[in-house]
Amino acid sequence: MPPLPLTGRDLTIDNVIEVARGRRQVLLDPGAARRMGESRAVIERLVADGATVYGVTTGFGDLADVRIEPERTAELQRNLVRSHAAGVGEPLPDEVVRAMLVLRANTLAVGLSGVRVELAELLIGLLNKAVHPVVPSRGSLGASGDLAPLAHLALVLIGEGEATVDGAGPGPGADALERAGLSPVELGAKEGLALLNGTQLMAGIGALGHHDAMRLALTADVVGAMSLEAMMGTGAAFAEELVAARPHPGQVASARHLRALLAESEIWASHRADTEHRVQDAYSLRCMPQVHGAARDALGELDRVLRIEINAATDNPLVFPSGQVISGGNFHGEPLALALDYATLAVTELASISERRTARLVDAHLSGLPAFLAERPGVESGLMIAHYTAAALVNELQSLAHPASVDTIPTSANQEDHVSMGATSALHLRDAIDRAEQVIAIEALCAAQGLDFRAPLRPGAGVARAHALVRARVSHLDADRSPSPDIGAIRELVHSGDMLANGATGDANA
Repeated sequence: MPPLPLTGRDLTIDNVIEVARGRRQVLLDPGAARRMGESRAVIERLVADGATVYGVTTGFGDLADVRIEPERTAELQRNLVRSHAAGVGEPLPDEVVRAMLVLRANTLAVGLSGVRVELAELLIGLLNKAVHPVVPSRGSLGASGDLAPLAHLALVLIGEGEATVDGAGPGPGADALERAGLSPVELGAKEGLALLNGTQLMAGIGALGHHDAMRLALTADVVGAMSLEAMMGTGAAFAEELVAARPHPGQVASARHLRALLAESEIWASHRADTEHRVQDAYSLRCMPQVHGAARDALGELDRVLRIEINAATDNPLVFPSGQVISGGNFHGEPLALALDYATLAVTELASISERRTARLVDAHLSGLPAFLAERPGVESGLMIAHYTAAALVNELQSLAHPASVDTIPTSANQEDHVSMGATSALHLRDAIDRAEQVIAIEALCAAQGLDFRAPLRPGAGVARAHALVRARVSHLDADRSPSPDIGAIRELVHSGDMLANGATGDANA
């Protein structure tokens, strides 16, 4: 794959995934470099003229009225980075750090931050040489952007902090740069501030989370269809004309996907004309398009916000070609915080309805299957406790789904008196996806066991392929064993996207 040019204008979520997870190389677009040079010339002229500019010739936050002499410019910017690196907690994984690096470089490439080209090129150098700053996960309020996490990132640029190189370490940032053949920079006027102001933690986790959550929503259709077939349910409620009467885009797409998965089903055909068969299934089966589809639509809102955010200038102040330097609030994470909270609610609902299907699968009174899907119920407990685990995970998800964006704690002597808490929203989304993947893996495990009991009737073609994928990882439960390794194996199948990549999807994206 050729190197990705950063223009500051057309980065996509897929590009972020390619760089963060696929280690795609990056370069700075010449047009972006030219715009950066023009913006930097404005700052150098203002400093030479002795103008008063926030964060350039003044202190920060509530110290904005403190005048800084030109000879102390480098000290001011260096101290800013050092003092703001106050993060705590476990370090962010490499993929999140890489997402932050590419987004930080891309926002500088917009050309409104007033920094030298060398800063963007060094950020790109870290990506291309796999130098990953150690960034603690906690400490950001989501305004003035992700200050503490970005400060830890910036420490390595000035030869301080800690970093890993190609997975080795962590060690001193200066050593990491030297091993990679890179040199630290001495920050000039405004450059420390430009590295710290921004929403790159929120947006980076959001981009990764959107990718994983959308994949999970599609997988929920696949696993839900497996459960429907295992419980001899009907796909009548997914009829095209029915869902078209309430044409929410996600609902229409999910129903179309479910119809494709159920095509050629011998199980469904076996009871279509059976007057003794129930004509309506429980909501967790019948309403999959409405619930899964609503989750898709919620994730669509996060997609819309991210497409704007990852190509936006989120610095403060912004430096315009006209020579104007305008202080504002583009660093405020509220657009992201609300969308991230909404996405976490969507992921939680995918897990919630999945747990309800699992509960029905293990309940012989509702499923028509052996109790707890055991070969010898009573002597064996089967998958009874696997359902307990799903219920425990959903309880945790309900806590994670509490919106962080409804809270604010004033900081910086009340100068920063309303913050988004969007970083907490982002971390909640990441954790929610992890828990929801496990819930859906448990459902897949139970649904596969249920389908085994329906043999020799064959399920729909898409369901059959998904069942085969599960059975390639985990054998039929013919006697009690620890379900934990089986859950882990199927969770990996869900997380990797393999359940969608091998023809098990039907028409997933229609």
